[in-house]
Amino acid sequence: MSTDGLDPFLGEWTVSVLFPHAPADQPPPVARCVFERILDGRYLTQRIEVPVPEAPDSYSVIAAHEDGTFTQHYYDARGVSRLYAMTFRDGVWALLREAADFSPLHFRQRFTGTFSADGNRIDGAWEMAMPGEDWKHDFAMRYTRTT
Repeated sequence: MSTDGLDPFLGEWTVSVLFPHAPADQPPPVARCVFERILDGRYLTQRIEVPVPEAPDSYSVIAAHEDGTFTQHYYDARGVSRLYAMTFRDGVWALLREAADFSPLHFRQRFTGTFSADGNRIDGAWEMAMPGEDWKHDFAMRYTRTT
């Protein structure tokens, strides 16, 4: 099993975070994101550095499964650890967390991001759902390739 199917992610990106209630006169926070392979390509890592004190830097390790799906192990500067089911098909990246893992599950989370035709941008959004409730938009993200 390898992460070869995740080649479109490789490289460095800027990430704009678009919060729904952010002041319109302020630019969105922009983070730096790097995707790279480790351990002979068995895993893909995602490192995000955020220049905003209230937003944590994070590190994720992505592992492939025989059925073509992936697992993303997420860790951040707050000490939060989460486990997401991940798929990447036809340019659509999806992450889903619906069960307690390293951290208690106070809410469900999912992310869906779509690659642009040229592969240089990913437009996506996080959603969350409290127990017994429907999914609600949390915030949007735009990844733009820099290398």
